[in-house]
Amino acid sequence: MIPLLILGLLIQNPGAHGYELLALMEKRHYKYIVNFTKGSFYYNLQQLEEKCLIEQIQQKPSTSGREIRNFKVTDSGKAEFEKLMIKYGTKSEYVNLQFYGALLFADEFDKNKLLDLIQSQIDQTRTRIELLDEYLSITQEIPSTINYFRRMNENSRSHHLVNLEWFEKLKAEIE
Repeated sequence: MIPLLILGLLIQNPGAHGYELLALMEKRHYKYIVNFTKGSFYYNLQQLEEKCLIEQIQQKPSTSGREIRNFKVTDSGKAEFEKLMIKYGTKSEYVNLQFYGALLFADEFDKNKLLDLIQSQIDQTRTRIELLDEYLSITQEIPSTINYFRRMNENSRSHHLVNLEWFEKLKAEIE
């Protein structure tokens, strides 16, 4: 999935450098779509370049003396982007919270520690909702053209609200 994100961002932002792309992924909260680290991002960026799916373009001189590598998507990269869009666009998987796996053995776990785990899920979910609310308030005034990313985040927010309600009920039942 990371290659799709990088290719898509480079199609939207030709000439961007790695740090710009990573900053966009963080700003747009792509971590809720795919788990990535700085290392996995740069590894995938390097792999895309080695496979000639992206290529380096003019280097801008840096005031810090560091080499800044700007990229664009090649024709074969555009073909790969199309392939990945179809691959991920046709997948449909169940929502899978790792917490569900832990709940399978809740009866064998200390009740107070279980309550702590549930509270952790509540806290994390509230944080995600706050981040999504922040993003949605920023993008509220986008022109009437279809904004799929905004709609996706609205849907994600709805899922988190349902999870939050479920976590709170579960906690109340255990207490």
